[in-house]
Amino acid sequence: MPVPVPDALHRPASLRDYAYEALRTAIVDGTLAPGEKLRDAELESWLGVSRTPIREAIARLETAGLVRTERARQTVVAPLDERTALNAQAIAAALHELAAREAVAQLTAGDIAAMKAANDRFRLALATNDVDAAIAADDDFHDVAVRASANQLLPALLEQVTPTLRRLERARFSSLAGRASVADHERIIGFCAAGQADQAGTAVRENWLTLGRMLAATANVTLNP
Repeated sequence: MPVPVPDALHRPASLRDYAYEALRTAIVDGTLAPGEKLRDAELESWLGVSRTPIREAIARLETAGLVRTERARQTVVAPLDERTALNAQAIAAALHELAAREAVAQLTAGDIAAMKAANDRFRLALATNDVDAAIAADDDFHDVAVRASANQLLPALLEQVTPTLRRLERARFSSLAGRASVADHERIIGFCAAGQADQAGTAVRENWLTLGRMLAATANVTLNP
């Protein structure tokens, strides 16, 4: 297993969360490739934490479908599975639609401004083909409604499905320039600013279903059996 460089500057207070976030990021961005064996000793060396938070993090990653335990109890990075990702996408679209519908009545002028700023960052990232920045800005955009909805279950539920989507998105598309999300975001902002919860929810759902359309439009896509 290639051991990434430790990032001591971004450690959260919880070692369990730190291990989880570091492993999740490495799997989603492809640093840890599908089929890669995750060995406790190497992970301890990389993360600088004990076996207990690592095993707790791996349990969470397995629940999210990012790792799997095989025979002989070895843990490996899960293979890319487009069917699983598309199933996760359907769930994410429904959850974000719910967030938008619940959030619209609660959104402040500051929230609308935050959405516009995130979309501006998203537009710039697409123009410069910066996939990492584009995904971060896209997440920031949608997180505004998730926070404003005040539905405490949504963040944990979304955490179960979003990494799988982002992982496939990064692996299959070297560029996000083909996405119409900037215009989608502008429509969503307009509905939110006008207090139109139903329209905002529908627009958000459609925006989150773009991955399926991208895959369908890509030549030679073969779904895993």
